[in-house]
Parts: sequence; C-alpha cells; structure tokens
Amino acid sequence: MMTKDFELHADLQRDGIVLADFPLCRLLLCNDSNYPWFIMVPRVAGVKDIYQMNWQDQQQFLNESSALSEILMQCFNGDKMNVAALGNVTPQLHIHHIVRFAADPSWPKPIWGQLPLKPYTESELAELKAKLMPMLNEVIIAS
Repeated sequence: MMTKDFELHADLQRDGIVLADFPLCRLLLCNDSNYPWFIMVPRVAGVKDIYQMNWQDQQQFLNESSALSEILMQCFNGDKMNVAALGNVTPQLHIHHIVRFAADPSWPKPIWGQLPLKPYTESELAELKAKLMPMLNEVIIAS
C-alpha cells in the first residue's frame, strides 16, 4: 500500500530521472547512457526488500515489473532483460531493469563497476523519452 510518507532516497534522486508513476512504483531512468537502465521504486515507506510489502503490493509490483520489462525489450530490442534488487549501498527498495545487448561493452558481465557513469545529453534524453513515453503511457493509463 502506497504511503504518504514515501520519500525517494537521496542516492536515487541524485542518479535518477523521474519518468512516470505507475500505480505502485515510481519509474526512474538511471542517468547513465551506457545502457537502457531503469529503476522501479515502490512508493512504500520503510521497505528494504520485496517480501516486506503486503501481498497485494507484491503482486502489483510483479505486474508493473513484467509490463515494464516487456515494453523495454520491445522499445530497445535487447538480447536480455536483467532485473535485480541489490540494495547493498542504497537501502530503499529499488529494482533495476537493464536492457542488455550481446554487443554492449560489459557483456556478459554485470554492469556494475565496469564503466564510468555517462550522463545523458539533453538531446539523448529527449530522444529516449520520445521513443519510450508513448508506450509507457499506455500502461500507466491501463493500470
């Protein structure tokens, strides 16, 4: 259940660009243009792990994560969708959705620690939003 005292952790505010709010999760774009890298943050205060959410929120999260994964794979035509919840550095529950390509510079390794963060330019960000937001809006409206 979404809570009124939800606040986005400072790390996520610093490294993420808010794209949309799903019924449960806030969707961020990680400001690293090396990869199509998105982060879903359930708007539930005080939660570090998925099992800590109530059953309905866990189901809603799974629905939103699956819908996002499908859209990202259609939009970016990736080879693999990586979904991960680590939280070792940033304790607030946040789930990474990263489109991977066999030709990307870190393949097949995990992306963490492989390349320095490369922020989006304004034109790259505008292009990404123009490509992705129409597809996301259909899910947001349908939810």
